[in-house]
Amino acid sequence: MSKPTIIQLSEFDITQKIIESLSSVCTRAVLFSIKNNSKDATMIADEIKISISTVYKTLSTLEELALVEVERYLISPEGKKIKQYRSKIKSANISINGDKFEVSLDPLIITDEE
Repeated sequence: MSKPTIIQLSEFDITQKIIESLSSVCTRAVLFSIKNNSKDATMIADEIKISISTVYKTLSTLEELALVEVERYLISPEGKKIKQYRSKIKSANISINGDKFEVSLDPLIITDEE
C-alpha cells in the first residue's frame, strides 16, 4: 500500500471532519434549523434549546467546512451587526466504499422566491 499524498491527506482530513461534524446531534439540529430560513445564533439557540456558545462554536465549525454561509447581516437597534446564517446543503450521504469513507453533499439551491 503506497503512502498517501498531501492532497489525499487533506481530502481525508476534510471528509473526516465533515463526517464527525454531521454525526453530532447538535450540528444536525443547527443545520435543520437553518435549512429553510436564515437565522441568527440567538434564534437558533432559542429554537433548539441549546446554549448560545454551543451554537456559535457549531456555526464556526460549519462555516469552516463550507456547510453554512452568512446569508446577510442585520443591524440591531443597538447598532450591532448580526449574522444571519443559512445551510448550504440540502442533504448529505455518508457511505463506505471499500476501505474509504465517502461523503456526498447535495447543495441547497436558494432562489429569489425563498
